[in-house]
Amino acid sequence: MKKPHAQPPETHTGIKIGKPATKAVGAKGVTESLRQMNKYMNKVDALRITSKLNQKGGIDCPGCAWPDPDDERSKLGEYCENGIKAIAEEATKKSIGEKFFRRNSVQEMSEWSDFKIGKQGRLTEPMFLREGAQYYEAISWNDAFQLIGNELNKLNSPDEAIFYTSGRTSNEAAFLYQLFVREYGTNNLPDCSNMCHESSGKGLSQTVGIGKGSVTLTDLYEAEIIIVMGQNPGTNHPRMLSALERCKENGGKIISINPIPEAGLINFVNPQRPLKMLGGGTALTDLFLQVRANGDVALLKAIMLLLFITEETNPGTVFDEKFIQEKTIGYGELIEDLQKYSLDELAEESGVSLKKIYEAAAMIQHKSKIIICWAMGITQHENGVDNVREIVNLLLLKGSIGKRGAGTCPVRGHSNVQGDRTMGIWEAPPQRLLDSIEKTFGFKPPQAHGYAVVDAIKAMHEGKGKVFFAMGGNFLSATPDTELTAEALRRCDLTVHVSTKLNRSHLVHGKQALILPCLARTDIDEQAEGEQFVSVENSMGVVHSSKGVLTPISDKLLSEPAIVARLAKATLPDSKVDWEKMTANYDHIRDAIEQVIPGFDNYNERVREPGGFYLPNGARKGTFKTKSGKAHFTINKMTQHNLQQGEYLMITNRSHDQYNTTIYGLDDRYRGIYNERRVVMMHPDDMKTEGLKAKDIVDLTSHFNGKMRTAKQFIVVPYDVAQGCVVTYFPEANVLVPLEQQAHTSKTPASKSVKIRIAKC
Repeated sequence: MKKPHAQPPETHTGIKIGKPATKAVGAKGVTESLRQMNKYMNKVDALRITSKLNQKGGIDCPGCAWPDPDDERSKLGEYCENGIKAIAEEATKKSIGEKFFRRNSVQEMSEWSDFKIGKQGRLTEPMFLREGAQYYEAISWNDAFQLIGNELNKLNSPDEAIFYTSGRTSNEAAFLYQLFVREYGTNNLPDCSNMCHESSGKGLSQTVGIGKGSVTLTDLYEAEIIIVMGQNPGTNHPRMLSALERCKENGGKIISINPIPEAGLINFVNPQRPLKMLGGGTALTDLFLQVRANGDVALLKAIMLLLFITEETNPGTVFDEKFIQEKTIGYGELIEDLQKYSLDELAEESGVSLKKIYEAAAMIQHKSKIIICWAMGITQHENGVDNVREIVNLLLLKGSIGKRGAGTCPVRGHSNVQGDRTMGIWEAPPQRLLDSIEKTFGFKPPQAHGYAVVDAIKAMHEGKGKVFFAMGGNFLSATPDTELTAEALRRCDLTVHVSTKLNRSHLVHGKQALILPCLARTDIDEQAEGEQFVSVENSMGVVHSSKGVLTPISDKLLSEPAIVARLAKATLPDSKVDWEKMTANYDHIRDAIEQVIPGFDNYNERVREPGGFYLPNGARKGTFKTKSGKAHFTINKMTQHNLQQGEYLMITNRSHDQYNTTIYGLDDRYRGIYNERRVVMMHPDDMKTEGLKAKDIVDLTSHFNGKMRTAKQFIVVPYDVAQGCVVTYFPEANVLVPLEQQAHTSKTPASKSVKIRIAKC
């Protein structure tokens, strides 16, 4: 039998190439938002949702994790274009059930594009794929849970089961999920953090004692300098642009560091301010440093070396000596290491000219209210943890952590990915969490650490992982090494996905497969004791409520907490947990969270306050919960990729019509690329070297540890990319990312620095 396709088809859809945009949002952003609502949503539903979206006591946008303002929120709409695209995916008018699956085989659907798969509509009933079958069929919830429970209970060990989590899962669902998994007997709780910001968590924990950022939204308004590294907020976190705009209006400066210029960091046209629209918007970036992919450590070292030279000449005028002496350790070792490098070699490795580096150092030199923001352009490298630690080094030299207008700002992706980790979705749980669970619930959780994502894929591939359960997400398309991951899933006895809509992971499955349809964030959640709300944690540690307003599209949908509870009852007949009580009223879940997770005192009371509450954050207060009680300077090596002739560093990226693996459309209008996703963006000089011209068709190959991987039929697009680097979209290029190529310590796939070669077809 032919295997269903693990990757999008190698077909082209009619590319059009225009000029990259130099402004973001504006009237076009408003028009596109309205178009999305009109095309995919019922007009009354669209009005009900947008009036509540990101408002206090309303619906938390299921898109990004950017925080909402603590004070007043815009009545015109506290949301962005891509937030509306995310909402349109959830609140679509279309639905699919048994009749749809009876018409469409798994093989046929696997030949569709990811865009087409995702646009079929909301799932309306549980579906089951029998061993050897090609068509999903309807199954009752009771039979589905019984099947899963039987499969879990016949395993030789609980560690043969793997429980994945997407970052959209609410605090309540995540807490119940990890509780069930640990009572079942394993810590195999890989999640999307493993693939994105795990490097941030590890690097920050090692240096400042907490794996979260230290700033609030107000800090961004008050900063003197904001440095944005490896991040494209115009597409991935558009509401961040409003914060950058306020910083500029308050006199702050912005340095952006990235291998390609991004429209959202060049100029922001705020659609909520008519005068700004008439005036052409706000210029954001004051200095753009076009760093080579993964040249960030070299660049930061060069800046710090220049600052040190000036500090040595005029002691006490550049570095915060008092802060360094009282709050840090390792300063001497850092300076000794910096002096081993020459500015010329650092500039060469970074790809940034010395002139630009001098400009950056001059801007930073006499400022102390400095914030550094970053995303996956920093974390998804073999030295991703080093990148984060080097960012901390610069901030510590300036005393720029633990004060207003200053600090660390890792910008998370999914809307509750940070909250899921807080709730215990973690393959490497701290002992205090396990002890607290035992004290509260009366069972001893497993002590051995479980599988992170890359370990889970290896385990399934080796036959050590036999049941795969995913709470949300699109695991296959999110992970590296697509074909290997697909084969790993196929070797499972059972794969289960809790989902709102169809995705490619449902089509590459184990011997048996289940799709369990759940309520979306926008849906009304009615349980035994009435209508419920859930809670989430944003990028800056604010926990707040979210409550749906739409009647569910089907009466056969269950909430995620209800799915976990019923799964637990089917699997653990002698469970110590009262699962029915937990889901009858989510207040009971929050009471349990309060007992187990630090910082959630009076949870039910505080989460009902408009805007929610901040979790404790030592680094924000200048208190560093490391073993030494101080912040740590660290020594991090400069990367040297030593590219051979014909080799390039490939960066996988999102288009503007995309959020993570969800494809909203086929355009990337900020980059001037329309109606196509199988593209490779190259510097014109690199194209000339390779004998390529615009719209040539090429194959891409990566070579790692003696294995070659190939991605076929990509279209060449000339672009202002740092020389020696190319940019592709994921998931189309994920097949080129080796599973074994990962960040030390965090195990995050190195999706932003993959060596490839390019061959004309």
